[in-house]
Amino acid sequence: MNHRIRTAAMIVLAAAIAAPAFAQSAGADTYKAKCQMCHGPDGTASTPAGKAMKVPSFKDPAVAKKSEADLIAVTKMGMGRMPSYGGKLSDAQIKDVVSYIRTLAK
Repeated sequence: MNHRIRTAAMIVLAAAIAAPAFAQSAGADTYKAKCQMCHGPDGTASTPAGKAMKVPSFKDPAVAKKSEADLIAVTKMGMGRMPSYGGKLSDAQIKDVVSYIRTLAK
């Protein structure tokens, strides 16, 4: 009986550790596919498209102080020349991308 409890505990622990890594990976994958061409791999918008459209860096204090809800809204509805992704990405994908963007702002 003790062996079963230990095995179950190890499975739960492994799942808890793996879940955040999966979310990060999903956000990173979506970012690379949909955002990186303008925002750049590091979020500084130093790509030709980012420079041409004057895309702000995720490290810019004005962008960094935006709430998660603000970034989700911009992603869903678009802003300036940035297209809307509301009908192209699921709510979960948008949330994962916003979480990934936060890692780039550091």
